[in-house]
Amino acid sequence: MSSANVVPVTDDLSARPPLDSNRLADAGPGLAVEVVDVAASTNAVVAARARDGAAEGLVVVAEHQTRGRGRLDRTWETPPRAALTFSVLLRPRVAPAQWPWLPLLTGYAVGSALREAGFDAGVKWPNDVLIGDLKVAGILVERVDTPTGPAAVLGVGLNVSTTAEELPVPTATSLALAAGDAPDRTTLLLSLLTRLREEYDAWQRGAGDLRAAYTRACVTVGRDVRVDLPGGSTLTGRATGLDAGGRLTVRPHSGSAETAVGAGDVVHVRVAEQ
Repeated sequence: MSSANVVPVTDDLSARPPLDSNRLADAGPGLAVEVVDVAASTNAVVAARARDGAAEGLVVVAEHQTRGRGRLDRTWETPPRAALTFSVLLRPRVAPAQWPWLPLLTGYAVGSALREAGFDAGVKWPNDVLIGDLKVAGILVERVDTPTGPAAVLGVGLNVSTTAEELPVPTATSLALAAGDAPDRTTLLLSLLTRLREEYDAWQRGAGDLRAAYTRACVTVGRDVRVDLPGGSTLTGRATGLDAGGRLTVRPHSGSAETAVGAGDVVHVRVAEQ
């Protein structure tokens, strides 16, 4: 990646510049960005604002998130100014049957923005962004009931300058660790939000082919996977693609019929040991 607008890998807070609220105020049409110093969970903040009637396009970014939430109620803390932890409020007008595409759309947009920034990023179904086989970003999309109808809160946690010692698990990485330096977080956030808004608007219009685009970017498709199901059973096979509802299709090694796995039925999907 380019050496412009980068900061060195460090655990020194003074070397991690804060986000530039003035630049983020011009994030673009349909977006209103607010930066907070500390939040337990940006998803929780935006969900509360949605119930109070906040408009679509609200973005809350936390410099330090103390109890970020993921799938299966996992929680984690992000070091101050080391990541981009933010949530976006959307009020989709598409049919409810299409809402399962939202986490896939978000992951695709994040992965695309990272590739445009020079990182070799891919999406892992259903809600992770990887560099190589290591997780650099996670996504959590939640449906919120509000007085004016259902809303969606799109949460993203992206490791930017996080050091190896600060990572929660050995299967994670950061942009700094992947490239040797970290991009300017404000510049990167503006790029992420622009790409997300573009993809969301196109999806709402029915323009483009999100299913085909996501499949091309998805590193899960074509790989052997292990799916741990809620009842305790395990499905192993080859991930073959996505169905029209965004579910992952798996051809079992047992030779039985291809199975479509929905996010609500999956504990986790991991690349199987080769």
